[in-house]
Amino acid sequence: MLWQLIRTTLAPYRKWLLLVLVFQFVSTVSNLFLPSLFGHIVDKGVVAGNTGAVWGDGGNMLAVSLLQICAQGAATYYAARTGAAFGRRVRADLFHTVGGFSQREVNRFGAASLITRTTNDVQQVQLVVVMGLTFAAMAPIMSVGGIIMALREDVGLSWLMAVAVPVLGVVMGFVIANMVPGFRAMQRYLDVVNRVLREQLTGVRTIRAFVREDMEQQRFDVANEDLTQAGIRVMRLMAIMFPAVGVAMNVSTVAVWWFGGHRLADGSMQLGAITAYMSYLMQILMSIMMATFVVMMVPRAAVSAERITDVLATEPSVGPPAEPADVTAVRGDIEFDRVGLTYPGAEAPVLCDVSFRLRPGETLAVIGATGAGKTTLLSLVARLFDATAGSVRIDGHDIRDLPPEALWGHIGIVPQKAYLFTGTVAENLRYGRPEATDEELWAALRIAQAEDFVTAQGGLDATIAQGGVNVSGGQRQRLCIARAIVSRPAIYLFDDCFSALDLATDAALRRALAPEITEAAVVIVAQRVSTIEHADRILVLEAGQVVGLGSHRELLDTCPTYREIAESQNRQEATA
Repeated sequence: MLWQLIRTTLAPYRKWLLLVLVFQFVSTVSNLFLPSLFGHIVDKGVVAGNTGAVWGDGGNMLAVSLLQICAQGAATYYAARTGAAFGRRVRADLFHTVGGFSQREVNRFGAASLITRTTNDVQQVQLVVVMGLTFAAMAPIMSVGGIIMALREDVGLSWLMAVAVPVLGVVMGFVIANMVPGFRAMQRYLDVVNRVLREQLTGVRTIRAFVREDMEQQRFDVANEDLTQAGIRVMRLMAIMFPAVGVAMNVSTVAVWWFGGHRLADGSMQLGAITAYMSYLMQILMSIMMATFVVMMVPRAAVSAERITDVLATEPSVGPPAEPADVTAVRGDIEFDRVGLTYPGAEAPVLCDVSFRLRPGETLAVIGATGAGKTTLLSLVARLFDATAGSVRIDGHDIRDLPPEALWGHIGIVPQKAYLFTGTVAENLRYGRPEATDEELWAALRIAQAEDFVTAQGGLDATIAQGGVNVSGGQRQRLCIARAIVSRPAIYLFDDCFSALDLATDAALRRALAPEITEAAVVIVAQRVSTIEHADRILVLEAGQVVGLGSHRELLDTCPTYREIAESQNRQEATA
């Protein structure tokens, strides 16, 4: 998968790759001529005393060195540029792929793992690309060229290369083969550390409120220790590599001078040839070391590439239809026809045989115990999931036949967990409709009962921190409601978003909101009966099944589950 990912991603950058190879070739070939020129200087200048030869070959060496430096600099520049382009493109592909995932795929991978795959995993593969273009392209040229040039100097010492190179290759192969499982474990433990740290940063208030700092510290220590031990196991293997290369180089050096000295003594070899042969042998072993340095990173990059490819190859369960319906506008006529949903691997469905119809201008409230399937029902309307049984229809079209962008552009959803983005109040409110005017933003804030605190914080230009952590939970909810109002959708989906509001604010908000949504279809999930008693119809869910559907008065008479919820809340209010 590693080579397939690299080949596919670098396809548009063939010109840069060609430039890298050309400059690497020029640099390596230039480097191969330097030992031979130095050998000539030793034989003709130092031994024979020919000063002219020293100046002549010395000038040639200087010219070749300058050429080698320039070519290597250009090769490194284009290799770095290609590596940066690779990382940018893979990160962009991952971002767009994850952006198209439904909640099912996000839950499958986990947010922490998706973050690691988009950052650390891409970095590992990018590092291999850069180092591979910088060193790996040079290594085979230098190895083959070094062998040829060494044989030109002296054939009698060639058996040294025949022994040193294969032995070193076998050792490197054994080490690398055992590193792959270790790197796979490291990436898995890195996901765990990322997840634990993310949970602790997000839930820092809860941790402090329950005085669980010590327990969370222990949980992080366990995850950190697992990652550390996995890293130590891999590093022990990596520690074998460079000493092995060092031993091979030093033993080879001693062998060349030992056996070469004997050949020099009997006159079959000159001093310059021994010096050049030594340089070529060092170049060969250095090329092996450079290739080893790159290959050493390949196992971890291969694991990372597998994880990246796994994300890129995942088809979203919610995707555009093959033949989309010709819909230019959405009116908001919603119909559930015997809808059911079962999560992958679940033993029982979350929703079963749900049927109702909601026309534009009507309000449907959904109520039920925790885990009854209320949020899942809203997710089906917004097509965050696809039903596994029955069909959801919008304006008479199966929701799976509508282009997702066209559908989502006509839905204003306020999630149960309010979330705001880093920026200003105005930027958050314009998230669904960038062209909205300041007057429209203030009108939405007045409806959402958020005008006073926004004014107190500095108006529309007031800063919102990541996630909206610098405002209270109720303020965050009201800003999210205002954001939905600004987009003026055909369908409003309120997922228990009034729970963080006090009763007075809740009532005032609903009174102000009513005139604004007279032509839209509205679905409200709520826990408080007082929030939904004026809805046109109320859907009562219990264990994923519809146990009641009607007005507030009708359900009090016909639905025991709803009557029990209403009576329990009335008792609580009376007690309070």
